[in-house]
Amino acid sequence: MNVDDLEELADLHRQEHAAVKTEIRVCTAASCQSSGAQPVLEALTAGCEASEHPGCRVKQVGCMGLCSAGPLVAIAAKDAPLDQAQLYRDVTAADAPEILTSAKTGAPVERLHCPIDMPFFARQQRIVLENSGVVDPNSFKGYVVLGGYRAMVQALTEMTPAEVIAEVTTSALRGRGGGGYPTGLKWSTVAKMPAGQKYVICNADEGDPGAFMDRAILESDPHRVLEGMAIAAYAIGANKGFVYIRAEYPLAVERLKTAIRKAKRAGFIGHHICETEFNFDIEIRLGAGAFVCGEETALMASIEGGRGQPRPRPPYPAESGLWGCPTLINNVETYANIAPIVRDGGDWFAGIGTERSKGTKVFALAGAICNTGLIEVPMGTPLRDIIEDIGGGIPGGKAFKAVQTGGPSGGCIPEAHLDIPVDYDSLKTLGTIMGSGGMIVMDETSSMVEVARFFMEFCMSESCGKCIPCRAGTAQMHGLLDRIVKGEAGAQELALLEELCEVVQATSLCGLGQTAPNPVLSTLRYFRAEYEQRLLDQAA
Repeated sequence: MNVDDLEELADLHRQEHAAVKTEIRVCTAASCQSSGAQPVLEALTAGCEASEHPGCRVKQVGCMGLCSAGPLVAIAAKDAPLDQAQLYRDVTAADAPEILTSAKTGAPVERLHCPIDMPFFARQQRIVLENSGVVDPNSFKGYVVLGGYRAMVQALTEMTPAEVIAEVTTSALRGRGGGGYPTGLKWSTVAKMPAGQKYVICNADEGDPGAFMDRAILESDPHRVLEGMAIAAYAIGANKGFVYIRAEYPLAVERLKTAIRKAKRAGFIGHHICETEFNFDIEIRLGAGAFVCGEETALMASIEGGRGQPRPRPPYPAESGLWGCPTLINNVETYANIAPIVRDGGDWFAGIGTERSKGTKVFALAGAICNTGLIEVPMGTPLRDIIEDIGGGIPGGKAFKAVQTGGPSGGCIPEAHLDIPVDYDSLKTLGTIMGSGGMIVMDETSSMVEVARFFMEFCMSESCGKCIPCRAGTAQMHGLLDRIVKGEAGAQELALLEELCEVVQATSLCGLGQTAPNPVLSTLRYFRAEYEQRLLDQAA
C-alpha cells in the first residue's frame, strides 16, 4: 500500500456518505460527558433520524476545548475544521429540535451561540489537536478521510528509518512529557543500539493535579497517537509497543482499545504493515494511579509486573530499558506531533515557536479562570495572553494572584512575570517548568502557603518510599508547612524548611523527589511575605 492507495480508501468512505453535506458534532469527551453530553447526543440522533434528512448526520467527536461551556455542539460542513463551525454551548437535550432546524436552515440559535472567533479559539494554533472536535474517535475510516495514516505510509514506503529520524531531528521537537529532551536525539540513540528486541512505550500516565491534556487527546484522536508510535517503531527498529495509561481514564482506555482493534483489522498494526517487512504490535498496560509511575524507570518496572519504583540511571532506557532491551519512551503529545512532522516536514515545524522551543504546546487551563479547557498555542506565547485573552481572565471581578505550571514539579508565577514567553528555558528562569502542560490559575483568595502545603502533601503521599530524602524529607516538609499554616511555627522552622528543600532537591533518587520542593521554593521566592505573616501572627 502506498499513499495513493490510502487516498482511494478515503475516497470510498467519502462515496459511502456522499449525500451528507452537514454534520452535527457532539463533544463526547469526558468533560462534556460529565455535563450531560450523552442525552444530547441521543436526542439529536433520534431527531435527525425522525426528520429523514439525508444531507445531515449526527456525529460524536472528541474535545473541542472550551470545557467550561459544555456540552458543546458544532454544526459544520462535512469534515470541515473546527474554526469553520457554528458552535453552541451549554446544550441540553431539550435544545435538540432548535439545533436540528439550525442545521437545515443555517439560521443560528442565538441563545446558545458561542462565537468561534472569540480569542479562546482564534489565538490557538492547532497541530496536535487539529482533528479533535472533528473526527469521530471510534472511526478508523473517519481518521483516514482527514489524512490519517498517510504519514506512516509515507515513512514506510518512501523513507528510510534514518530519514525519518532526520526529519524529527530537524523539527527540533522536544519531549512534551515535561523533561523537554530533544526527541530526535532520543530516537537516534535507540536506533544506534545493536539490532535485536527493542520497544516503544507511550507514557499516558498523566498524574499532575489539574492536567488532562493526554486524556483528552486519547479520547479525541487515538489513531493519531498510534500512528506516531508506529512511525517511531519503524525509525528505531522496534516491533513491539506499549501504551501505559492509568485505569482512572476509562473513556480514553475504551477508545484506545477500539482504535488498536480497528487499526489491526485494517492492517495498519500487526505483521507486514502496508505490505512491507515492518511488523509492529501495540498493547495497553493499565496503571493503578501511582504518580511515581510517570517516571520512566518506574513505569517500565510496572509494565514488567513489578512494583513501580524508579532505579538509578545510567543505564538509561535507550540502552537498557524494558526487560533490559533498548526502549524508547515518549508521552502522548510527543507522539501526536510525529505525523504532522513527517507529513509537512521538520523545517515547517521548526518555523513555529521560539529559537530553542519549537512547535506548539497543549495546555490544560484550570482553576480560577473563565475559560477552563484545553488549548494549543505556539511556543513563546506570553503567559498574559494565555490567561487574559484565551482564558478570559479571572471570574467574579477578583484579582489574579498566581499561575502554577508543571504540576507538583513546577512552581507558582506571580503577576509581575506574566509577560514572560511560555517556553522551556524562560520558565526555568522563574523557578518553574513547563511540565506536561498543566496550568492552574489562582485568584486573590488563594493562600500561597496553603498551596505549597497541598502540593507537598501530594508529593508525600505519592512518594514510592525507595529513597530516604524523598520518603522522609517530603513528610518533614509537609509537617513544617502545616505548622506554618496553623500559626504554630517560628522563624527557625522557616529556615529549616528552606534547608530541607535544598537537601531533598539535591539527594533524591528520581524526578519526583528532586522537584518536590519546587512549589515551596517558588512561593517562598515570590510570596515570602505570606510565610512571614503567618510567623508574625504566631509571634503576636
